[in-house]
Amino acid sequence: MLIGEVARRSGVSTRMLRHYDSLGLVRPTGRTVGGYREYSAEDIRRIFHVESLRSLGLSLRQIGRALEDPAFTPSGLVGDLIRRTEDRLRWEQELLERLRTVDASAPSGWQGVLRIVELLHGLNSPGAARRQQTVLAPAEDVPVPTELLAGAVLAESDPNVAGALRWALARAGGDGVASVASGMRSENVDVRRRAVLAIAELPGDEATAVLADALGDSDVTVRRHAALASGRRGATAAVPTLVGMVVEGTNDVEAAEVLGALSVDPGCVDRIMSALVDELAAHTADSAVRIRLTQALVEMPGTVAQGVLRQLAHDDDRAVALIASALVGMLDERSHD
Repeated sequence: MLIGEVARRSGVSTRMLRHYDSLGLVRPTGRTVGGYREYSAEDIRRIFHVESLRSLGLSLRQIGRALEDPAFTPSGLVGDLIRRTEDRLRWEQELLERLRTVDASAPSGWQGVLRIVELLHGLNSPGAARRQQTVLAPAEDVPVPTELLAGAVLAESDPNVAGALRWALARAGGDGVASVASGMRSENVDVRRRAVLAIAELPGDEATAVLADALGDSDVTVRRHAALASGRRGATAAVPTLVGMVVEGTNDVEAAEVLGALSVDPGCVDRIMSALVDELAAHTADSAVRIRLTQALVEMPGTVAQGVLRQLAHDDDRAVALIASALVGMLDERSHD
């Protein structure tokens, strides 16, 4: 079969067939009287072998080795091809995300595109100081897409850079909550923790709803962050977690302050007081827990807390009794001012 017919049937161009011939990869078995290449059935099978291996990403040199070396094994080469393909896919995915970010910014000109690319490079810098500087730098009239900031917030491990990113996200407006809320569904607990901290600084009912859902998260740190933020927004569902924080001594002063703010609601104060008193009764042998609970009582409305504190002033635990007595005196002074 002549080269033109082979090209037509195989889909391999005559130029590529000549290239294979020059490399010794597929040499036609014969020549016609006129000197034209003539391919046998075996030659054509070899062409299809070459094309099949090319489709896997092998170079022509690698294909030559595979076809000629009986000791050549495919396992190592295929593994290398897998790794290279995975690297290429990651690079292409990163490129796609960069292009989407540029498109989301709706740049009016190339200056805007260059600004977004500059931001991307800065936020992907290995240096935390460079990333923070990028966040805090003036935007030069080019709005930073909330999707870009949200993605950076969810990925950032440095606390200072993360704080700057949360600040920038809160200032950016737009659909910041929706962009960050996806992180709350992540299997990675670190991503969920970053997401809840960012959402806590965003205003609006949508953020409040996401925080309410986070109160049921499987991770205690996520629940605590959600409780502090939800409680500041008046969500009474945060009360059990906040009381638990006082008991456990995790941000207990902050939790007590939020409980105090919630206790302004007449419908909530009895619930909070009951929870604190129940915990005092449940931890009779743990002085440190009882001290924290006693101190938390001072955040409650004076008239409500005074009765419990007066009882604690005669507590068997001397440390608790002394603190409760001092707090009663402080509340009495307040009431006379």
